[in-house]
Amino acid sequence: MPLSTSTSSSSKPKLLTHLSILRDSSERFARSAAFKVPSVESTSTGIPRWDTITFKQFSDDVQLCARYWARELNIRGNIPRKSVVGLWIGGYTYSDVLHIYGISKAGYVPQLFSLRLPDPTVIFELLQKAGARALVCDLGTSSSIGDQGMMNSPVPIFTAISFSDIEVSSRSLLQDVNDSYLVSEAEPVDPSDCAFVFHTSGSTSGSPKLVPCNYRWLDAVARKASQLCVPLNKNGQDVSTWIGSMCHIGQTTMLICLMQYGTCIAQPRRFPYPADELAAMVEHCNVNRIWQFSAFFSALLRAARSNPDFLRVLVGLDEVTTCGMALSKEDQDFAYKSGINLQEIFGSTELGGSTLVSLGGEDPNTRRHLRPLSGLAYEFRPVNTSAQAEDGDSGHQSTNRLLEFVVLAASGDCPDVSLRNPEDGDFHTGDLFIEVGSGKYIFAGRDDDWIKTESSLRCDTKSIEDNARAMCGSLISECIVVGTGRPSPVLFVESTAGVDETKLKKDIWRKIRQFHRRRYIHESITSADMIIVVPPGSLPRTASKGNIRRKAVEEEYKTQLDKLFGVTDC
Repeated sequence: MPLSTSTSSSSKPKLLTHLSILRDSSERFARSAAFKVPSVESTSTGIPRWDTITFKQFSDDVQLCARYWARELNIRGNIPRKSVVGLWIGGYTYSDVLHIYGISKAGYVPQLFSLRLPDPTVIFELLQKAGARALVCDLGTSSSIGDQGMMNSPVPIFTAISFSDIEVSSRSLLQDVNDSYLVSEAEPVDPSDCAFVFHTSGSTSGSPKLVPCNYRWLDAVARKASQLCVPLNKNGQDVSTWIGSMCHIGQTTMLICLMQYGTCIAQPRRFPYPADELAAMVEHCNVNRIWQFSAFFSALLRAARSNPDFLRVLVGLDEVTTCGMALSKEDQDFAYKSGINLQEIFGSTELGGSTLVSLGGEDPNTRRHLRPLSGLAYEFRPVNTSAQAEDGDSGHQSTNRLLEFVVLAASGDCPDVSLRNPEDGDFHTGDLFIEVGSGKYIFAGRDDDWIKTESSLRCDTKSIEDNARAMCGSLISECIVVGTGRPSPVLFVESTAGVDETKLKKDIWRKIRQFHRRRYIHESITSADMIIVVPPGSLPRTASKGNIRRKAVEEEYKTQLDKLFGVTDC
């Protein structure tokens, strides 16, 4: 079904948008660096170097790119303004940012697809669900579609040419496309109009879900910046790093928030960036704070454990903000003990990437606790506690009162009605918390992290995984616990190829056995047989954050799990 857009001419409130923020930033911070992008010379010489793009240049480039897309889509393509236009691009370059903002400035609604969604058939289906009128591809995705795919596409396909090619035609664009074809930031937007269409990072029934984002939502997300992005560099401009693709919510909302304070964003030469790349950006771009998905920051911490020089780089940052999922307790303890200025935020695609932030401070007992952002309408609602009552008061975390994080319909960041609970109209995140003080919480996994075993008793998989990482960090690179509907959980571990699996499983079991002795049988790894070793990087993961997908692991290894528990086909 096509996304609805309002055309009401009634009085419209002035809302913050990505385009109005860019206009204001280009005036307030005109000569300041908006981006540091890898230089061509860096590629040819091997010596790290980044070029500077100012806020004024960024704004001018968006204007020129918008004229190009107004000509291609509107004048030549006869595609009405306010239509949804898909972009299937990498989202990792400055040119990609210009195409996204340019299409928006030309009056269209970008529907953003990552290159990590490789199947053109799925892309076409999602375009149709959003009522899109066109698809913009880069050279890589155009070739993957192929001639036959072009014929099967439900919409016309355009090529996202390099911005340098657009600059060549700047004179003709200025002559052929006047300002009437472009969106005026001075004109208020309708809160219910759609600004962007993103997609969930995981698939449901073989396809991601649409995440339509209207201007009311965008305004609320932009205003979170005052609680998350206030500059920290007292001697100059804050410089941060890209967190990922502009085709995902994290980088898009981070840019919107950081622009308001004139923060510069340095683009790594590869994603996720390794330790030496971050060190180079600190040295050559003056990076002083980073935003990083927890799974990737954990890899940086592993490098810091064996590299004192790189550890000093991390300690020297004004702030490290992690997101996507909670850091393991082992990583948290190491970061704090080392003097890393750590902040953790919690959020999701549907809510603009941030909803709760860690308290911080010096107290090791409370600094990891999370508090909700202010000015929004959130609730923490008790979930079914029948399994906890059966467990009894054992003192384990699984017996604590679990609360689901719910975003009320009245909250500005409450997502599109299509994603809300049909019974109460609110957005149920499925994220579970434990209240440890008034207005203070710790994350306790998702609905599918607290799995139900075959006896319908809950099992806290996250605590098992954290323990395995803490006790077996030298033996495993990553792990996940599964076991929905099984007698007990199973621990999957990724480890180096060519290891003696039998010995490895015994070593892991020896290290974690003491932890499991204190747990009920239904929430324990009961023997080395309940550990399955797989090659590194082989477990299914989400596209944007790299988190291992529990349900997908259970499905992919169903036959092996059935055999392990003696289940035979009827």
